[in-house]
Amino acid sequence: MKVDFQSVRDYLSGLQDSICAELQAEDGLGTFRQDGWERAEGGGGLTRILESGAVFEKAGVAFSHVEGSTLPQTASSRHPHLAGKPWSAVGVSLVIHPKNPFVPTSHANVRFFVADPLGPEPAWWFGGGWDLTPYYGFEEDAVHWHRVAREAVSPFGEDLHPRFKKWCDDYFYLKHRGEPRGIGGLFFDDFQELGFDGSFALLRSVGDAYIRAYRPIVALRKGTPYGEREREHQLRRRGRYVEFNLLLDRGTHFGLQSGGRTESILMSLPPLVRWDYGAAPAPGSPEARLVDYFLKPRDWLGKSL
Repeated sequence: MKVDFQSVRDYLSGLQDSICAELQAEDGLGTFRQDGWERAEGGGGLTRILESGAVFEKAGVAFSHVEGSTLPQTASSRHPHLAGKPWSAVGVSLVIHPKNPFVPTSHANVRFFVADPLGPEPAWWFGGGWDLTPYYGFEEDAVHWHRVAREAVSPFGEDLHPRFKKWCDDYFYLKHRGEPRGIGGLFFDDFQELGFDGSFALLRSVGDAYIRAYRPIVALRKGTPYGEREREHQLRRRGRYVEFNLLLDRGTHFGLQSGGRTESILMSLPPLVRWDYGAAPAPGSPEARLVDYFLKPRDWLGKSL
């Protein structure tokens, strides 16, 4: 089967451009600075960072195209027959940490991976998705987020949205805390079941839908007044985000195991965070409702709002 790596690369590079333009316009003050880099073993990338904006405390959008001679453990553990093979990977990964606690953090990643690219039958797959991590929950935001997710993937198969939603709920789960990272969204990996053209079309649909899902929520919540209580709650909840990314996230582990660029891999971490021993929200408070109600896997689109 023909694999058009260059077309995927071109799409993902353009996706980084379009997402940065949309986020910069929504912020209205901050601008993305660029940091191009090269990888000794092969490839490189372009990391774009917006810091201390009017809306976004830190927004990182990274494009990478990297190559290696030996498949890292995080990939070969699921594909033992490819152990030791050369590989190429291209992707866009982003994490947005807003300043206002009423605006949720969001993450997105879309990627393409090829193992043994010069062999007679290269192994390839697509992966990615996006998820939302609110600090204060709003039902209409959750419904909008999941509606756009369903619209992005349903044209490719009615079973895909429930599959990818559950995959997201299961993946972004902090086992040591016994709670989800956020309200989920979409997640898929090792995807090739639609053939190259169909699977690539699915990736484009997911990538293009991200900003349609996120920007309206930002626009709606960025002017909400907040005080020190809300800010402290946001910083504590960011601690959960850090724990997931460092302890559980396969993308972080893959990047570090493959000799990736540490600064770009860890751009997902928030600029400020806190851990307070034994801190817990007061029962019945908006902070407690986040955990008790919103951070539970549920069918948001089954609700009537």
